Amino acid sequence: MTSALTLVFDLDGTLVDTAPDLINALNFVLESEGLPPVPLHSARAMIGAGARRLVERGLNLDGRCYGLEDVNRLTSDFIDYYAAHIADASRPFEGLEGALDDLGAQGFRFAVCTNKLEWLSKLLLDRLGLSWRFSAICGADTFGVAKPDPAILQQTVARAGGHLSATIMVGDAGPDIGVARRAGIPVIGVEFGYTDVPIADLKPDRLISHMSELPAAVQALMPSLRLST
Repeated sequence: MTSALTLVFDLDGTLVDTAPDLINALNFVLESEGLPPVPLHSARAMIGAGARRLVERGLNLDGRCYGLEDVNRLTSDFIDYYAAHIADASRPFEGLEGALDDLGAQGFRFAVCTNKLEWLSKLLLDRLGLSWRFSAICGADTFGVAKPDPAILQQTVARAGGHLSATIMVGDAGPDIGVARRAGIPVIGVEFGYTDVPIADLKPDRLISHMSELPAAVQALMPSLRLST
């Protein structure tokens, strides 16, 4: 098997259940503005487009109009609070580490391509003891572009030492499906993540409902990869 096989993962809602800490940070910001907190169960679908967009979505729920300066200030407050509490309740999804062990033994390398800031992504994965598993951890600020722009995926794969022709994307929402389609690679959707559109409606090449199903889904997509030997 070629050594160039690469699996690229989204982070929030794909590798790690980060919703509790993200929504706690959002509620910290909302409450500082005298706004009501957002219940966790209804806020999960708001996650995935980065910190600023999450803050904007939270503020919009109350119908108030916030200017650029206020949004910048509240986003900064959000990031400061979130960084201090980044792994209070966030945990890898069940079955993740076993799946990575299995796929790593098959010769895959792993990378993270997220719309989270790079330093926050690395901090989270460090706190969870997962950073060592990834050849590259890239965020929306790493290359100055965010998903679904294919440039972020292309450059993440290059930084990991892989080849796009031998890469599979794994994600939970529209930006992940979109970036894979635009980059011309297969994509696996996870049904346990954060999305305002059901992941099945976005037509990923394979769907999984538990991380233990990931190795089989990857194997099913292997014939679609253009592998060099």
